[in-house]
Amino acid sequence: MALVPYEEGGGWAARQLHSPSATFHFASRTIRLQQDWRRLGVAAVVWDAAVVLCAYLEMEGIDLRDRSVIELGAGTGLLGIVVTLLGTKEPAGVGALYSTCCARVTITDRAAALEFLESNVQANLPPELRPRAVVKELTWGKDLDNFPPGAFDLILGADIVYLEETFAELLQTLEHLCSERTVILLSCRIRYERDLKFLKMLRERFSVSEVHYDSSKDVHIYKAQRGSHKDDF
Repeated sequence: MALVPYEEGGGWAARQLHSPSATFHFASRTIRLQQDWRRLGVAAVVWDAAVVLCAYLEMEGIDLRDRSVIELGAGTGLLGIVVTLLGTKEPAGVGALYSTCCARVTITDRAAALEFLESNVQANLPPELRPRAVVKELTWGKDLDNFPPGAFDLILGADIVYLEETFAELLQTLEHLCSERTVILLSCRIRYERDLKFLKMLRERFSVSEVHYDSSKDVHIYKAQRGSHKDDF
């Protein structure tokens, strides 16, 4: 799957996408991310779906401590960074707590985006948390042997549903990473008929519900779990 630019209108939104950096405030920290639209296209800019999912996780007070989390198609790394910060024991306290009580976060994308992704992650996490966030290559449907099946409590994806030719591989990847206890949260804007097709395909394999809608950004968050299993994460 090529790292191709994705057109998202013009005006202010376009200027934001083409800006060399973007700044956010989550988990009581300022997060400054580099962007590089010209070199990496969609993988190197922050999309609204990532911002909305970060806000949802923080607003809902979802306990991420001691959870195993993986993000698919991480791009700039905003979501993975925020999850790592939210997954620390409060109060932050001494470093010894980080080894036992923090979220264990795997932040993935394709090989071409990894150097850029890693630089943003390292720049925005304090030294004591950097070992808790691992940047790793994952091409959907192809690198699955590098990931233990069913090993993750939470799978996250923000605006990763947009190329129909990747849908089967994405679903294969979700099924590989999931156990009965796993919760999947997918944040997306429904732009095209094919996006609805993916949701239909997802519902054929998982129990799916919409848990949040941000009307200001037109972003939906869907929760999926294997079969009829329910877990209030």
